[in-house]
Amino acid sequence: MHMSMMRILPGLAFIAWSGLAPASPGLDALKYFLEEVRTFEATFGQEVLDESMQSLDGGRGRVWIKRPGLFRWNYDPPDAQEIVGDGDLVWVYDVELEQVTVRNQSKALGTTPALLLAGGEDMEQNYTIIDIGTQGRFDWVNLIPLDEDSSFTEVRIGFEDNRLRFMELLDTLGQRTRMSFVDLKENGPIDNRVFDFLPPVGVDVIDDTAS
Repeated sequence: MHMSMMRILPGLAFIAWSGLAPASPGLDALKYFLEEVRTFEATFGQEVLDESMQSLDGGRGRVWIKRPGLFRWNYDPPDAQEIVGDGDLVWVYDVELEQVTVRNQSKALGTTPALLLAGGEDMEQNYTIIDIGTQGRFDWVNLIPLDEDSSFTEVRIGFEDNRLRFMELLDTLGQRTRMSFVDLKENGPIDNRVFDFLPPVGVDVIDDTAS
């Protein structure tokens, strides 16, 4: 399993706005994103850092989100991957390994952060939400999982003019996954076929839906 895929699955959380009163630009931006943005498309860059802030891995690609519950993350070569949530199942296709893993979407993601981008549960049931202020052009909030068994300890999100621009995920091993988003498109049409996935002929398929 590639480092980038290990980062995005724990790093992606289906959450929906549950009425938290906005009190800052960061909370206002988070509320707008969760309430008003129904589709989201962007080019992303990703970097994984160790505890010493040394780079372990990097990548880039394209993401498509359609609430509720649909997403696709396509990683560019050389570590080409496709991670697709069709509302019921999550498909992870490692192109180099010629391997597909399929899981039930609810079990695969649980309370993890694509669920931040794809919609789902009440945020306040799963996170402590902290406004951490404005730095330069960006308004920041921090999400602290209430689940002690979560694979990450915090998710930091940066907005510019109410538009999602950054996510930083800190996992329980001290590694950070930093993601930036450019070429954003909000509330544009996205055909549901974008979120269909059919394993290519000849690849190994690992079915984890029973686990």
